[in-house]
Amino acid sequence: MKSIRFFLIIVILATITLMAFISALNGYRDSMEKAEQLFDTQLVDKAHLLAMTYTSRSDEVLNSNQPQESSDTKAINPVNSPKTPQDAIDVFAFQIWQNDKLLLHSHYAPITPIAHFEEGFHYNNFSNHRWRIYSYYHPLSKLWFFIAEQADMRYVLAENIILESVLPVVFMLPVLGILIWMIISYALSPLTRLAKELGNKRADDLSPLAIEKQPVELIQLVNSTNDLFYRLKASFHREKRFASDAAHELRTPISAIKIHLHNLSELEPGDSVENEKCLQQLKLSVNRMEHLVEQILNLNRISPEQYTSHFRTLNLQSLAQEVIAREYPQFDKKQIQLELEGSPCFIEGDQFALDVLLQNLLTNACKYTQEGGSVLVSVLTDPVNKPSKIVLKIEDSGPGVPKEQYARLFDRFYRLDGDCHASGTIGCGLGLAIVQQIVELHSADIILEQSASLGGLSVNIEFKTASPG
Repeated sequence: MKSIRFFLIIVILATITLMAFISALNGYRDSMEKAEQLFDTQLVDKAHLLAMTYTSRSDEVLNSNQPQESSDTKAINPVNSPKTPQDAIDVFAFQIWQNDKLLLHSHYAPITPIAHFEEGFHYNNFSNHRWRIYSYYHPLSKLWFFIAEQADMRYVLAENIILESVLPVVFMLPVLGILIWMIISYALSPLTRLAKELGNKRADDLSPLAIEKQPVELIQLVNSTNDLFYRLKASFHREKRFASDAAHELRTPISAIKIHLHNLSELEPGDSVENEKCLQQLKLSVNRMEHLVEQILNLNRISPEQYTSHFRTLNLQSLAQEVIAREYPQFDKKQIQLELEGSPCFIEGDQFALDVLLQNLLTNACKYTQEGGSVLVSVLTDPVNKPSKIVLKIEDSGPGVPKEQYARLFDRFYRLDGDCHASGTIGCGLGLAIVQQIVELHSADIILEQSASLGGLSVNIEFKTASPG
């Protein structure tokens, strides 16, 4: 469909034409019925009038003083028809019969019977025309009167009526087309203004469209467009901030690598202690950069605008067992006691995203728990207080976090005490930001609190339950 305006005009004109045709067809049928009734009534009246006139004339002749002719001579001498207008001669005809003898007929009628000697209406063909005939028997004079009328004139009358009703519509179609064009153009003018406003926007102009004096049909479109602008603006702002923060965070390990490489190049070949120290620092810087890049990629992959989740039913306890088995070596290295408790619990979620969530939470717990500490992972339900929720809880025996800092922990690149954290662990401040995005992706809730059993930080995530797999 190239043009809504052109489409509407064609459809409306076609509908008007179709309705006019249907009306004309119904009018033609009704006109034919009315014409049949009217002309049949006229034929009956003419037959009675002819019978009355002829019988009255015959009585006058019989009662006059003129010498009477025998009835046989009268019956075989037909009387010539009276003079009538030419158009009446063409469309009307009559005959008067007595027994099998023709007493009188019109100029246009043949000398043979034009109908059966039965009272009522008949159709017959003569004189190259189709005729509607009414037969009337006069019981007093014992005469048959046949009155005929051309059937063609009835159809001509009905056709004239149809033409008179249809032709004005046909002649008015161009005028209707112009009026419809003007009305549709006026109705579509808000859409034209909206298209013009969108066309005039600059590439960096994501301000909302004005929705004042908009028709109801366009309000939803304008609201959806404004919502798109808002999401694009938020996305661009987030990406701009993300690029700025990532560049800032990457600058530190890159600078450290450059310094350590410079130090290595300045050292003497025999200074093995300094070489080992610089290599160790270089290795730490590379590890930090690797960790930062990996977290940035995870954060970008899990972003709702770029990540399409394919949810399915998952056993959260089994997934936690797999991640714990994979991450266990780093806990064993620090001699941290790692436990998992709970029962099989099923949720609707994305396996990759939940795997990243568990990995980040376990990594944080391992980083900030002292050697010989404890970490407890729980997957459980609360059938009394929250029967429709599954709670994933990760607790540690670390130093914990002040309550006033809970909200800041979810900010990107934010670390408690900055880069000089007391644990001395490498981090970039993206772990909990990634966790929060995954939680939002699954319409879950995350709550931070102090662990009642271990004393450190407790991360509680509430998921909605799913039917058992």
